[in-house]
Amino acid sequence: MQGLLLAGRYRLAEAIGSGGMGRVWRAHDEVLHRAVAIKELTAALYAAGSDQEVLLARTRAEARAAARINHSAVVTVHDVLEHDGRPWIVMELVEGRSLADALKDRDRMDPAEAARIGLWVLRALGAAHAAGVLHRDVKPGNVLLGQDGRVLLTDFGIAQIEGDTTITRTGEVVGSVDYLAPERVRGHDPGPASDLWALGATLYTAVEGLSPFRRTSALSTMQAVVDEEPREPRHAGPLAPVITALLCKDPADRPQAAQAEQMLAEAAEGRRPSSAQAHVPTQPLVLRPETAAHPVAGSWPSGTTPYPVPPAAAAPAAQHHPVPIPRRRLRTLVLVVALAALVGGGTAVLLQKWDQGRRQDSGTSQSAPPQTTPSTSPSSSPSASPSPSTDNADGLQAGWVRVDDPYGFSIAVPDGTWQREEFDEATHQVDYTPDGGKHFIRVAVDDTPDFSTAHEHQLDLDQQLQRLVDYRRVGLEPNTYRDCPGSLWEYTWTALAKDTPFPGPRHAIEETYFSREGVEYVIYMSSPEEDWARTRQQFQTVLQSWRPRAG
Repeated sequence: MQGLLLAGRYRLAEAIGSGGMGRVWRAHDEVLHRAVAIKELTAALYAAGSDQEVLLARTRAEARAAARINHSAVVTVHDVLEHDGRPWIVMELVEGRSLADALKDRDRMDPAEAARIGLWVLRALGAAHAAGVLHRDVKPGNVLLGQDGRVLLTDFGIAQIEGDTTITRTGEVVGSVDYLAPERVRGHDPGPASDLWALGATLYTAVEGLSPFRRTSALSTMQAVVDEEPREPRHAGPLAPVITALLCKDPADRPQAAQAEQMLAEAAEGRRPSSAQAHVPTQPLVLRPETAAHPVAGSWPSGTTPYPVPPAAAAPAAQHHPVPIPRRRLRTLVLVVALAALVGGGTAVLLQKWDQGRRQDSGTSQSAPPQTTPSTSPSSSPSASPSPSTDNADGLQAGWVRVDDPYGFSIAVPDGTWQREEFDEATHQVDYTPDGGKHFIRVAVDDTPDFSTAHEHQLDLDQQLQRLVDYRRVGLEPNTYRDCPGSLWEYTWTALAKDTPFPGPRHAIEETYFSREGVEYVIYMSSPEEDWARTRQQFQTVLQSWRPRAG
């Protein structure tokens, strides 16, 4: 077919690309004396009569759709002609290669470069949507990277033009399943937000080197798109929150094009877009009647299930609860990264599983906290504050007081103003705070840990916290604590005003260790960044004072 002259003016040179639907040729326009690209619909040669009509209709629709869009980031359609009973599309020739081909050579792309590419694709989509055209097949293979640095969106082959009747058959899903938005998999009508989802999946692929939802079959891939969160991006840098925002399951939660453009522009400059956090899905809350005037929103990380965990009862006005979800009568995920809502200070502390079902069903002594010593005599109420001991024979600094907690451990707190607040009685987690959660100590006890080492557990949590605004790991190293294997983790982030009464930069540190009996203990402390020097010194004293529960 090389050398064939079409419509008396376009002479085919060599094939420069092919796919399941067609082949693209480099050609020469002998009238205007310019190089062009011509798309040949090869699939129509082998299709049955009814299928062939659909394919031909799609090709004509592509030409009409692209012709309606006037933008430098959209491949220009010059002409449509008929040959061998098939339409051929004459297009602008772009010297370069697709994003998909580029990723074959490089595995993954620098986040700033990916953000730049995303900006141009988004602008192309904006022009298309303004013209009433949905692309419906945004993917790396349809993003062209020109040798001159241009980025262009091509292949509107399954585009839908507003006002046109559909050219797909009942029950048919068109597009690459890896990049289909959840609403399209469910059979709902697509909208501009569906193209933005596909852009998010394309950017994920660009920076991670793999599709966020690809599984072993098309069916399992579509199921993952609908039901699962993407794997947490590890190489996205400042682009990570933008990708997360674009991949929101609910199209109403995704950013508008103008918002997404601003986020991508910031990411292209190496800045982490703080506005993207507003599009991270949040767990609805039910406020107690007496606290309705003090709502505090909580958000949940991708890949986790927000089982109902009462946030710290730092003060009556700050009590709030997620909408109840039935607890599984198995080991359930009850501690999640909740950004600001866990404690008033906006911390993201732990992600652990607890044997809640066993505690509820067994009726054994494990379901009740150990008896307290007579010296403390705490109330049986979960929110009661233990009476401080005045015995400083164990070398506590002046002003520090020891408390024997109802859950069996003993610890020192900086002074008598630090009050006990029940974080979750069922999972044996408790806080001590002097100011409603702005500064606090948290202790958790897990009889059945899910990780073989404390270090593995913290590494897993570190990945979960990457979505926090301005998250930075200061240190995460295995250590030995009380002659037992442990791990020390320190990090910073920025708490948002929409999530907490204590917004701003925060700092946290956590010692996790496994006792000889196999119990996992977590000792955690957090404060505003401005108070960190004092808090870090206090944490050292807390660790020195720690006494695990007997037996």
